[in-house]
Amino acid sequence: MFTNEMTRRMNIEYPIIQAPMAGGITTSKLVAETSNAGGLGMIGAGYMTPAQIREQIREIKQLTSNPFGINLFVPKKFKVIENNIKSANQFLNPIRQQLNLHQRDNFEIPNFNHAFATFMEQIKVVRQEKVPICSFTFGIPSEEVITELKQSNIILVGTATTVTEAVEIEKAQMDIVVVQGSEAGGHRGNFMNDSQEGLVGLMSLIPQVVDSVSIPVVAAGGVMDGRGLMASICLGAKGVQMGTAFLTCKESGANKIHKTAILHAKEDQTVLTRSFSGKWARGIKNKFITEMQEHETLLPDFPIQNTLTQAIRRASAAQNNQDFMSLWSGQSPRLAKNQTVQLLMNSIIAEAKKLGSVDTR
Repeated sequence: MFTNEMTRRMNIEYPIIQAPMAGGITTSKLVAETSNAGGLGMIGAGYMTPAQIREQIREIKQLTSNPFGINLFVPKKFKVIENNIKSANQFLNPIRQQLNLHQRDNFEIPNFNHAFATFMEQIKVVRQEKVPICSFTFGIPSEEVITELKQSNIILVGTATTVTEAVEIEKAQMDIVVVQGSEAGGHRGNFMNDSQEGLVGLMSLIPQVVDSVSIPVVAAGGVMDGRGLMASICLGAKGVQMGTAFLTCKESGANKIHKTAILHAKEDQTVLTRSFSGKWARGIKNKFITEMQEHETLLPDFPIQNTLTQAIRRASAAQNNQDFMSLWSGQSPRLAKNQTVQLLMNSIIAEAKKLGSVDTR
């Protein structure tokens, strides 16, 4: 009942993708266990160096013979506004003091040319290591990159938050589109408009995208179990991409404090913030988000703000203090469980089967 165009293209048993959460969450074991259980494990490689990517790909190949994928951030040009950086440091310095960190008025500003060069090296590694599936967030890669990857028989997946973005992904000759509803945890994948304009709920977004593109649509945002899978399929999606459900699994590399925060959170405790990275993202409200809320419009864009807060987030985690950590989570934390990937996959499939056989061909 689960075989369809998406599962055939990706050569997987079940239409379930483990979301590629960047920042160390997608350990080799998490990726491999998802693929071994019949889903598609994904490396969240947005912040990784090409060497780190190569090492993890080879490690995963030792743990599974099944297909897995990788996700990269498409670099986007950003403005460096000195006054914004100065203001941000003024807001952040009291927090640094609380964490016994040095105040920082100067730091190495991220450079777009360097980011783009790194991205091209990441692409090179993906091709050389023959990763079968590559997805992209924050934009669409160039025509040249898409052509190169297709020549290597790599399936390309785009991320969209609106119908317009999904249409552009199809026009770019990508193979599959992940539609990210407003319920999703972590960073918004928008690239054509402000994320505040692209906050469409998943159940509204799926059928509108399905009616507008011919490539397979994958649903993401608040999906945690077999009910979410079947609801998405009923609306026309060929599968789901799940983040928070996998984040609290035992194999996940998420900090224990992060996992515990999700397991004890309620559905009304997640909010959108750009205070951590300069890009809108959904996470559990904490002291950092509350204190920075009134300053959000004055903060630098991604990736500058992300660099400014990096030491704060690390120190907070090292001190077992959730007040200043980015606790990314979708809107369905009550459905999260502390379990193995195998148990999660088994429960999703069993529940979906119980809900009835649906022809998704």
